Amino acid sequence: MPILRWPDERLSTLCEPAVRGDATAELAADMLETMYDAPGRGLAAPQVGVLTRLFVMDATWKEGRPDPHVFLNPVIIEKSPNIVTGPEGCLSIPGIEVPVARADWVVVRWKTPEGLQQEARLEGFAAICVQHETDHLDGRVTLTRVDPAARKALEAQYIGQQQ
Repeated sequence: MPILRWPDERLSTLCEPAVRGDATAELAADMLETMYDAPGRGLAAPQVGVLTRLFVMDATWKEGRPDPHVFLNPVIIEKSPNIVTGPEGCLSIPGIEVPVARADWVVVRWKTPEGLQQEARLEGFAAICVQHETDHLDGRVTLTRVDPAARKALEAQYIGQQQ
């Protein structure tokens, strides 16, 4: 699947709830394949032009421990008060790393494509990835997480790379 590039307006759109069904399961499978090919660790539906609350993630596959997950209608229900700032890349803004402040653990609730309710506490990179992908579902990209001066410099860097 083609991955949308910023500043495509669909990346700034609040997504509608995902509906469980065969089409959603097929979309998730296609998204996982696209994510691995990119190669990324997470991919949200709006990044492939589908404005629904769904993302896929595999936080450990690059270390040789594949563990793919599909999140339908995820909700972060609790966050650590401890905030860490680190560089984040995004498949929709290739070549740009943005310093983003995130909670170092989260508790997230979601449904699987089969309709099973899930809840997990995620830490470290998995927690950061869930927060990043949830941002996409809310119409936010990493550039919206920095101050205006830093954003302007990062945008100029990105645009310069695209020319």
